[in-house]
Amino acid sequence: MNSPAGYRREASGVHPPYDHPAYSSTHKRAPRHAPLKLEHTLSEITGPGFRREILGPSNNENDLTQFNGGEALGERIIVTGRVLDEDGRANPHTVIEIWQANAAGRYAHGEDQHQAPLDPHFAGIGRVVTDEHGAYRFMTVKPGAYPWRNHHNAWRPNHIHFSLFGPSFATRLITQMYFPGDPLLTLDPIFNSVPDRAARERLIATFDIEVTIPEYALGYRFDFVLRGRDATPTPD
Repeated sequence: MNSPAGYRREASGVHPPYDHPAYSSTHKRAPRHAPLKLEHTLSEITGPGFRREILGPSNNENDLTQFNGGEALGERIIVTGRVLDEDGRANPHTVIEIWQANAAGRYAHGEDQHQAPLDPHFAGIGRVVTDEHGAYRFMTVKPGAYPWRNHHNAWRPNHIHFSLFGPSFATRLITQMYFPGDPLLTLDPIFNSVPDRAARERLIATFDIEVTIPEYALGYRFDFVLRGRDATPTPD
């Protein structure tokens, strides 16, 4: 049943707390006082308006395997899915951005000094706009695990960061996608900062043989649900 506000309320335990004891960097960035409610202005609730044309006619920002005149190293994968509301209806014209480490577990960023090789043909960033069915698709490589010094012998599981922009500045979702069967998931404080087990499992992609391209790339499916009891959690 819909709530008086017009959508299903999220179940408790879906989103992580601002300060999670096992995730050390949250201690410094978590607010120490109750948040203040700021009313949205007209510009925040009516724009920007995204169109598929902003990515160009070829929509080639969804292929991360080709960059700087060459092909990225690593296991090629396809990540696809849909953006849905709490009633399963499509959310078209949603901008989805991703960023990730390369196959060796290193980001193409100056602050990442992990002793793993950089790939000159992998920038690790991509962007698409969902179609009229709320669907998206990325071709990329499976990111490697990497150490992150949060605790003794700490390693991040293989994961991809996602940022979704809706029809206004006030509508944004940031989350992470993980891979099935990863042994590091049970040890990762960020993944486990989501209190509810069922909500955590919604962060794990599903292998899909129908998405897989024979002899070329494995396929994974990962849907986003905006709000409601089945909402996608927001650990980051």
